[in-house]
Amino acid sequence: MSICYVIGAGELPLLYINSEASLIIAADGGLNHLKDIEPDIIVGDFDSLGYIPDLAKTVVLPVEKDVTDMKYAVALGEEKGFATFLLYGGVGGRPDHTFANIALLCELAEKGKRGYLVGDGFITTAICNAAFKIQKKASGTVSVFSAGDMAEGVTLNGLKYPLNDHTLTFSTPLGVSNSFIGEDAEISVKNGTLIIMWEENNLKEFIDNLCL
Repeated sequence: MSICYVIGAGELPLLYINSEASLIIAADGGLNHLKDIEPDIIVGDFDSLGYIPDLAKTVVLPVEKDVTDMKYAVALGEEKGFATFLLYGGVGGRPDHTFANIALLCELAEKGKRGYLVGDGFITTAICNAAFKIQKKASGTVSVFSAGDMAEGVTLNGLKYPLNDHTLTFSTPLGVSNSFIGEDAEISVKNGTLIIMWEENNLKEFIDNLCL
């Protein structure tokens, strides 16, 4: 599977990129995180980086705009035909940016695409009218939230606290702090969008499996 990696300026304790069939986009100050990795595109208003890179692959955005640098970077990846996105440097620091990046995952899901936001030892994704599986090697906690007013037909299998055809609402976080139990877990929703957050202890293996 081809993956578009977007590297933001936020906190980044760990970075792993499987470069096979991939696109790497540095969003503004995310360029500082790449070090010896050469991005394919650099995009931003460069308020975080502090200077505009003098490179042909640089896309300069206005400071006053309707989208974040990360959202613009994802849009570039979509234009190039990518449907799977892995976002680094989008968690921590400013909570409004973290929230915006989770909303971006939901937008991708509602278009039939998939985004993964990596940070703070967790991976966050979103699904819309779909199912998502997590292999039994996973351990720790997993939480599921409705991204809209309600998500109907939510089913959780292979977790400590199962649900069957349940309706989750945005204002009632019933799905917080579930646990893996050494089985393949499946999370599905019939009508609506779910945000899924889980502890990921082997990021490299997770990404390599995405690339298969």
